[in-house]
Amino acid sequence: MNLRILCRASLCLATLLAILIFPLASSGYAQGLARQSGADGPIYIVQEGDSLWSIALRFRVSIEDLASANGIGDQNQLTVGDQLIIPGLTGISGVLTTETVSFGETLTSLSRRHGIPIETLAQLNHLTSPAELYAGTDLVLLEQDVQMSASRRSLLAPGQSLFELGISQEASAWAYTNANGLEKSWSALPGDVLQLPVSDTPEGTDTAPGGLPGAIRAVELNPQPFVQGKTAVIEITGQDGMEMSGSLNEQPFNLFPDASINGYVVLQGIHAMTEPGLYPLVITGTLPVEAPYFGAPFAFSQAVLVKAGDYVFDNPLTVSPETIDPAVTKPEDAEWAALTTPVTPEKLWDGAFQSPAPPPYNDCWPSRYGSRRSYNGSAYIYFHTGLDFCGGVGTEILAPAPGRVVFAGPLTVRGNSTIIDHGWGIYTAYLHQSEILVKPGDLVSTGQVIGKVGGTGRVTGPHLHWEVWNGGVQVDPMDWLEQSYPR
Repeated sequence: MNLRILCRASLCLATLLAILIFPLASSGYAQGLARQSGADGPIYIVQEGDSLWSIALRFRVSIEDLASANGIGDQNQLTVGDQLIIPGLTGISGVLTTETVSFGETLTSLSRRHGIPIETLAQLNHLTSPAELYAGTDLVLLEQDVQMSASRRSLLAPGQSLFELGISQEASAWAYTNANGLEKSWSALPGDVLQLPVSDTPEGTDTAPGGLPGAIRAVELNPQPFVQGKTAVIEITGQDGMEMSGSLNEQPFNLFPDASINGYVVLQGIHAMTEPGLYPLVITGTLPVEAPYFGAPFAFSQAVLVKAGDYVFDNPLTVSPETIDPAVTKPEDAEWAALTTPVTPEKLWDGAFQSPAPPPYNDCWPSRYGSRRSYNGSAYIYFHTGLDFCGGVGTEILAPAPGRVVFAGPLTVRGNSTIIDHGWGIYTAYLHQSEILVKPGDLVSTGQVIGKVGGTGRVTGPHLHWEVWNGGVQVDPMDWLEQSYPR
């Protein structure tokens, strides 16, 4: 009897030990194989949600090289806590981590903030040019350098010496020299944004992006990355008294004062046919005239990513040849663009837009925005510029938000059409109507009947084609139904 009890106890103990030991052996799988492979280099500790593919992508190495450096044969044998050697970083050791690069950071500002030489940062991130450090990318850092101290950012104005800057900021020129890795006090260049640690500054420290002057506290981009056919929102928070302008991909955008964030907001459409890739986002202006900024000019440029909208390809369509004749379409397109380009400073809407179609058609969409199109056997060089709603001839069309009518009349391609200005460069348009019930200059309210569905212009059947224009660009109307802009 005692022997049976002893055997059972031994069996239970062995099982318990197996349960405890197996996870430890599993979590040490990668590092054990890495040691066997004889590889050398910095390590990354696997986090929840990581895969070998995502780690390779983050550290810009091939999945084959990553597996080889760690002696990994089965890519599924990867668990949280595993230590992976990251190949291709000769001469660097330590634990690696990543952080997302904010708009307003440069290779120089990140080097100063983290205390890492620019050359090491470039090697860690496989950078061949500072321009590759786009907003939203993952920056590879050594873990011991991740902790950042708060700092005050100061712009060195044209004609200003480091000694003069120090006096204006109640700090010494030597403090700036040491904190920013400058060889001499005259090594700083006009326009350079210098940082000063908390211990060397008076009140008012911050941890905002280090490549921007201290008067700018934050620049938020939404969505990030930007997307083909979507509305990009840029919010700039800062001191009162700044004057600002800017551009995206060399196209100027409009900035509107927004007291709720003590700064400016930008709403700018991304064209649906924009090639995915990196584009320059530029912010320029003058700082407040009061000390310690003294009205100094500034300019900052950083690349931002535009990704594909993954739009579908519609079946080829057959329409009246006149409606795709460039002799007809180009003048009409130019007139349409001219009507939706002017910017009125007053924002007339509040909250999400209401559907322009009444129930039961408000959630019936035979064709969505952005789909690529072919007409009469052409290549897919067209895209659907709006959102189509179901509804037969005579179905009422409703104003989705308050605004002022700027156009109401017949066109060859668009048929009987109406355009409403909602302010801040936001317009909505209503095409193919059977009847127009408003005229230019009319102020309309949310839910007001402004027309009736028809089948005029370039159509294959009666429906409402609804467009939203943002900054001279047609954007996805569905976004404006589902969320409030700018926030």
